[in-house]
Amino acid sequence: MLDTDNSTTINDSSIVSVGLILPSVKFWFYLIFLIPSIICTLFLLYYLLSNRNLRRSLNNHVIIVLLFTVLFCEVTMYPWMLYYFCKGDSWQRSYIFCSIWAFIDWAFYAMQIMLFAWASIERHILIFHHTWLSTKRKRFFLHYLPIALILIYYHIFYFIVYFFSPRENDFIDSGMICFSVGLYDLMVFRVFETMINNILPDLSIVIFSMSLIIRIIRQKQRMNQPIRWRQCRKMTIQLLSISFLYLIVTGPNAFMVFLYMCGLPNDVGVNFTEYAVFLTYFIVLLFPFVSMLSMPELLTKIKATIQLIRPARLLSPEIINMENMRKN
Repeated sequence: MLDTDNSTTINDSSIVSVGLILPSVKFWFYLIFLIPSIICTLFLLYYLLSNRNLRRSLNNHVIIVLLFTVLFCEVTMYPWMLYYFCKGDSWQRSYIFCSIWAFIDWAFYAMQIMLFAWASIERHILIFHHTWLSTKRKRFFLHYLPIALILIYYHIFYFIVYFFSPRENDFIDSGMICFSVGLYDLMVFRVFETMINNILPDLSIVIFSMSLIIRIIRQKQRMNQPIRWRQCRKMTIQLLSISFLYLIVTGPNAFMVFLYMCGLPNDVGVNFTEYAVFLTYFIVLLFPFVSMLSMPELLTKIKATIQLIRPARLLSPEIINMENMRKN
């Protein structure tokens, strides 16, 4: 998800409406995934919140926050996107509406990546240093406070950038994101925002996910320090599955942003960047599915439910036939 009007990669917002990927193609791709994704998100939230043990499990808290963030984007920004792909630039939008849209588009995208970057760090604590969270005080400072600070920081930071910017923001009457932030003209701000809110989270996901695998392998090889593999397997699978999604979906765009910031001309790699931007919007749509697939106990329950339903359907005609024979 990329605010194309504010990015260092693309300054011409018209690429959204006139580009390699037709609006109709974007419309159907996003729509096909959007409806099942909303259903999956609601189902996962119900599953995680209705069960007391799952609700209180520390490793699920970041996932729950991310699911709420995903749901908010799915019921606000994505319907707006679909409507724009139908109407195009003929859709007359107000300045405040465009600023709200741009805020959600970029702020929530960056916040999601940072939240999961923290989750990749926290997995090391939950698996290898669980005693650090043994008291309420420790859990507050090492678990709840970091999540709260990430939410507060991104909301305040981008709220100021989009609504109380010291430099004048521009209203653009063409392109999906009809808003341009004036602060992005400042190189200092551009470098800070790109490195801290975009590049750093992606690097953190890579580093801490890879280091988690290495630490697990090393711990399993040490017979005198056996790892609690069964208890930790769920958290490890969940982290690696979602990490792979984030890297595949957001990695190409983050890489191009970094290259443009390092001096790559804006007219180089424009086609690749458009596909990378298109791909970033799938992070919201695919996150619920990957989260569900990373929960083996949930998949087991779903399979068991399906197996119970099938025999019932198969036996029902036989029961009816037996009743008819008795009557005859």
